[in-house]
This record gives sequence, structure tokens and C-alpha cells, in this order.
Amino acid sequence: MGAPPLISVRDLSVGFTGRTGATVPVLRGVDMAVCRGQSLGIVGESGSGKSTVALAAMGYLKRGLRRLSGEVCFDGADMFARTRLELEAIRGGQLGLIPQNSGQSLTPTLRIGRQITEALRLHCKMPEAEHEARVLDLLAQVRLPDPEVIMRRFPHELSGGQQQRVAIAMALAGEPDALLLDEPTTGLDVTTQAHILELLRDLAAERNMAMVYVSHDLGVIARVCEEVMVMYAGEVVLQGPVRQVLQDPVHPYARGLLASIPRLGERHLPVALEGRPPAPGEAGQGCAFAPRCGLAIDQCRELAPPMAPDGAGNLVRCYRHQDVGGLDAARQGSLPRRCDKRSGAALDLGAVAICYTAQGWLERMLGHAAPVLTVEGISIAIRQGETVGLVGESGSGKSTILKTVAGLLPPVAGKISLCDKPLPVRVEQRAPDQLRRVQLVFQNPDESLNPRHSVADILAQPLRLYYGLKGAELYQRSVEILETVRLGAHYMDRLPGQLSGGEKQRVAIARAFAAEPEVVLCDEITSALDVSVQAAMLELLNEFKRLKGTTYVFVSHDLAVVRALSDRVAVLYQGRLCEIGPVEAVYGPRSHPYTEVLLNAVLEPDPDVAPKLMAADVVELSPPAMGCPFQRRCPRKLADICDQKTPPWREFEGGHGIRCHLPPEDL
Repeated sequence: MGAPPLISVRDLSVGFTGRTGATVPVLRGVDMAVCRGQSLGIVGESGSGKSTVALAAMGYLKRGLRRLSGEVCFDGADMFARTRLELEAIRGGQLGLIPQNSGQSLTPTLRIGRQITEALRLHCKMPEAEHEARVLDLLAQVRLPDPEVIMRRFPHELSGGQQQRVAIAMALAGEPDALLLDEPTTGLDVTTQAHILELLRDLAAERNMAMVYVSHDLGVIARVCEEVMVMYAGEVVLQGPVRQVLQDPVHPYARGLLASIPRLGERHLPVALEGRPPAPGEAGQGCAFAPRCGLAIDQCRELAPPMAPDGAGNLVRCYRHQDVGGLDAARQGSLPRRCDKRSGAALDLGAVAICYTAQGWLERMLGHAAPVLTVEGISIAIRQGETVGLVGESGSGKSTILKTVAGLLPPVAGKISLCDKPLPVRVEQRAPDQLRRVQLVFQNPDESLNPRHSVADILAQPLRLYYGLKGAELYQRSVEILETVRLGAHYMDRLPGQLSGGEKQRVAIARAFAAEPEVVLCDEITSALDVSVQAAMLELLNEFKRLKGTTYVFVSHDLAVVRALSDRVAVLYQGRLCEIGPVEAVYGPRSHPYTEVLLNAVLEPDPDVAPKLMAADVVELSPPAMGCPFQRRCPRKLADICDQKTPPWREFEGGHGIRCHLPPEDL
């Protein structure tokens, strides 16, 4: 017999008491076992119960939830039978958690070194004199540059990728036997994500740690995990080896999730699953997936299928799993709506330069050097009905450009025009109609949704402000907008804190489109969405573009999503434009070395396809004073010329431009 599982969940059901007093299930009969050295991925749409299972493994349930049946054991003992002090000793020590939003898990007023020291003091028995050396060792272990500098910084002084590595270091401080990871790489750029996943794989192997990895990104699961558990409506519907589940899934829901993923080598929009998951308590008597399944028969609707072996190493909850392969032929995405090149300019950026740090009069009088520009020399004319994707690593200036266009961060040089008319640089200077015509959707909905306002209040704001709606008409229009983002009327009374991360992002998107804007600035709006909802959002954006000629500036770290939706792509590094052109040209064989690095780091939902990490795992704080901005990391650097001279623009057919010293024949 093998070793007993380190984490064991047996027949776990979790629920809450509804308004009528009835018990509403959230998890139903979940089984999970993870041994030392094993890695298990949990996937599924938002609200499927993924995070609830992971948190239950720590003996924790969100407020209002309670265990209905089953048990959760860690190292052989029931977590829900342990005392508060026993749980505190385990959490952060033997059992580490790496959350989705590392910025929220770090205390903003404490330096990084102090926060990791607190973790050591709580969970490690070592002399206090050794703490600083251990902090430096942990920061080096997660491959952060200059640990002595990093430990003295505050969280806001680090990039998102650096904050995530600090969160990993804190989780490792207690030398855990198991790690629970809840979407830890969501929102990270492709190169940072690829390096962090390599780090996690190495650490798990070195320490023989168990890992439970919650994610909606099947490419991440393919890279890190050995087993996959697919959840739907609080149930496990498929479990098996990662290669079998991702290459030939035998459940129609898992097959649909794979079809919802945009592929780097394809031009088609991905296909969203029909319908939406049932709300808690609405699953019915039969298979919860039956209303959305193309294979459902009367038996599926009347009797819930059991979890049973399929004869090929999987456990599957489906009566017709042998017929699932036949679903592929009917699932092909539509082509994205492309922009008419004869359209006029909707948004024009002319030599825009942006700086976060303003130089005061005293610094100028003392002759201090001017601060380095965050963004410099950005000139892009975006046609009406066109989608321009902005790509690049964290810190490349993508979100900064969007904030400047939205009037939240005035430029220090350059001009911005909306439909050939100057656009005031500050939001408070803009007329109501200008505000309505340009809408920004933020990456993190927690920063843009008022936690005290219900969904109904949030959607009512633009409808009242721009259209004067009230009463029944206001309510009906709000519900219609919610349904376009695959939410229903039952969400109207909820507060943001009662929504999942993906649901909050959909509400933020709905609020932006309620104003019926002409230009929508999309800042990583799909990064928190599961793959099916993401596919639906891309189709929705495409539909608005087709019907209303909406113009998009689309920022994303997901290069496959950018290719699926965009007409043109602009590649940024350290706030400098290094390539721009039609999407097929930028993703083609001729590209800037930095674009090549980004494309090679993309994760595919296939465990047999590994990313190619071509550039150094370094986060640069500012571009070099002279030469090419990418010179210090470029795998194709040309000796001194890249260090000393600004690279020229190489112009190719179709408006494709590359800023590089390499001769055209070598690009």
C-alpha cells in the first residue's frame, strides 16, 4: 500500500441557509486526495466551487457557509475538529496558501522584510538573529533580484510579478508540507507567469510538497499539475491524469471548456458554452450540466449520474461519456469582425509622453536630472471600429496609456484627439458627452466597484447620469445589461463582496457598456474570467463592434486573446513602442526579438508543449539611458550598437513596423 494522502476530502458537502430558511448546497459530495509530492489542479467556471474546496482543505469556510456532511483531513486529522490555536499553527506553517491577489495579502504599511520576518516568527523555531539571513535566502529562492533592496521596499514599490513572488516566499517561510494556490498567476504577464510556474515545479520537487492548484487557465494546469479535477455546480464531474483530461476529455463540460480557449495559432474566436451554470440550489434532480449539454437525454434530466471509472484511468460523472468525441465537429468559432480601413480616426495619440514622478521647482533649481519618462513617444491612430491590442510585460506602460486616455493621468507631452477633436487631458475638464463616449474598464474590479453599493446601484449610475432612466425602465434595462454579460436578475441585490472575482469583473464590464460608449479602454478585462465566460465576453465585444462600430484599446497579457480579437497589435517595452502592425504580421515569422520572447512564453493547454524561456528572468525598473530599451535582456543583441544607439524603425508591407538594429532579413 502507498502512503496515506496528506490532504483528504471525503464526501464533503457545504451550504448556507437561504432566505426561505432552506439549506442551499454549494458543494455536493466532493472527494479529493493529494499525497506528498503530488500536484492536483482544480478547474471550472466561476462559482463552480473550486476556491471553496481549496479553502475547506485549510479548515476554513467563508462567512455564512457551513459543513453539511463529510470530512476534511490534513495529515490524518480532521481540520474542522481542531481548535483555533491548532489551526493557526498549521496555516502558514505545514499548510501554506498563495492567494490570487498578492497585493491584498501584503500589508501596505510594512516593508517586505518585516512581513516575511513575521511569518518566520510565527511558524519557524529559529533564533531571531538568523531571521534576516533567512529572509534574504527566501527572496533569492523565489528569484527576486537584489534581495537586500527588495526587503527594504513597501509592497506598492514592487511590480505585480514581484509581489506574487513575495507572497510565495511568505508561504514558503514555514517550510510547508503542502501548498494551496488560488489563481496565483492570474493577471501576470506571460514571461513572469512562465518563470513563476517553473519555480513552483522546482520547489515542489525539491521539497516533496503536495500542491492543490486552483485555476481557470488550463495552460497553467497543463504546466504544473499531474492530476486534474473538473468541477461544475459544486460537483466533481471529471478527474484523471492531466494528459488524458486535457488532450481527450470524456465529459462534455470539459470538452466545452477546451473549446472556449483561444489558441495562439488560430484566428477564430473561441466558442463559449451555451447558457450559464445554475445558481446554488437550482441544479435540479438530474445532471446539473444537462440544460447546457448537446448530448443530454431524458435519463440525464431525471437521474443524477454517479461518479464512475471510464475504463481509461478517469473518473467521470456522465451517462454518455463514450459519445463526447462527436461534439468537436460542430464547435468552430466565428471570425472576429475586422475594421474597415477606410474609417476615420476615432482616437489619435500623437507623441504622447507620461511620467508618474513630477519634478518640483526645487529639484530643477538644484539641477537634478529630470525623472525618467514612464512612457515616451507613443503615436498610434486608431480607426473607428478598430481594435488595437497593447501587449508587453508588467511595467511596459500599457495601463498607464489607458489611464492617460481616460483623463486620469495627464501626459507631460503630446496630444490626444477623439474623432479629430482635442480631448481635454484631465477627466474633470471633459464634458458629460465626452465622458460617456470614452469608458475605461479596470483590471481589478475591487478597485472600481463600491463595496457598499448593490449591483443594481452600480448599473443605475451611468443609466441615470447619461440617459435619465428611472423606475421600472431603469430596472429592466439593468437586467438586460446583466444578461449580456451572462449574469441574471438574481444578482441585482448582491454586493461586490458576495460575488466571485469573475462575477465582479462582469459587473464592471456591464457598467461600462451601459453608457453605450464609442471607445472602450479594456485593461485586462478578461484576466479574472473563466475560459467560457471569457469566450462569451470576446464574442460580446465582437458583436458590439459589428452592430455599433465600437472602438477598443485592448490591454492583455494573454497573447492568444489579443490575436483572436485585435485588428492591430502594438508591442511595448519599458514604455517604448518596439513593434506595431496588423495582428497576422506581428504574430507571423517576422517580429521584434522582444515579441518573439513573449510569444515563446505562451502556455498551451497541452502538457506536452512547454514554453521557451528565451530572456533573463529580470524585472527592470527603468530603461537604459541610451540605446535599445531591450538591450539588457535581448537574446539577439548586436554588440555595442544596441548599447549606444537608438534603433531605427524598419517598415514592412501593410503598416508593419519594427524598431530594431537587426537588418530586415534577420527579423
